[in-house]
Amino acid sequence: MKHLTIIQHTSADYLGLMEDHFEGRRIRFSYFRPFTAGGKVPEATAISDGLILLGGGPWGSAGERIVPNLDAEIRLARMCLMLDKPVIGIGLGAQILSLAADGGAVATPLNFEVGMAQRQADDALNGFLPAQFPHVVYMRDRPEPPAYAKILAHDAAGLPALFQIGRKAFGFTGHPGFKLAMAEDLVMEFEESPDNPLPKFAALGRMKQQIEDALVPIMTGLIQLTGLMENN
Repeated sequence: MKHLTIIQHTSADYLGLMEDHFEGRRIRFSYFRPFTAGGKVPEATAISDGLILLGGGPWGSAGERIVPNLDAEIRLARMCLMLDKPVIGIGLGAQILSLAADGGAVATPLNFEVGMAQRQADDALNGFLPAQFPHVVYMRDRPEPPAYAKILAHDAAGLPALFQIGRKAFGFTGHPGFKLAMAEDLVMEFEESPDNPLPKFAALGRMKQQIEDALVPIMTGLIQLTGLMENN
């Protein structure tokens, strides 16, 4: 069985709906929580079949609130890229992936956005990425992918919503498996939260089925391209 290493930056932000897709394919995963007492960023030798870097709520990588252990996570992601191991970055994780790949990150205020993203390449995610799919962002700062990255989708502002680095690394600025409860917990977990989140909660609740439906082909393409169903 394949095994993924997952780094959390807050207890509220986890794989969400993606968990069921990995478990259904018998892909195991372990969460690492560097923000807890005694928690730490894993060593590169602990990454067996892939790395997932999750979002950080109000933590960012370029502005006024930089996540602790940023440098260690950049080094870890860069090592995985060098070893051709799959890397999936979501939100803050996409910023870390961009920085590890010699791209950048741009300082922006904490943003909670519920909208749609548009596919930019017909062959994105092995042809499985929907032409339009839910784009739910809860993030401070944003990634600026390197020039060689392939932009697979744009958000409503024309900024990268999904990008690919090499063969097996993908950065999502929104969380493809986001749940309403995750947004509610993020607002409660931190003293800093987006202004007037209630309308976004309502929009996210209405989008639940769309998120679930779009995640099916997204996960199919991701797992194919990352080789997570292949035998060693």
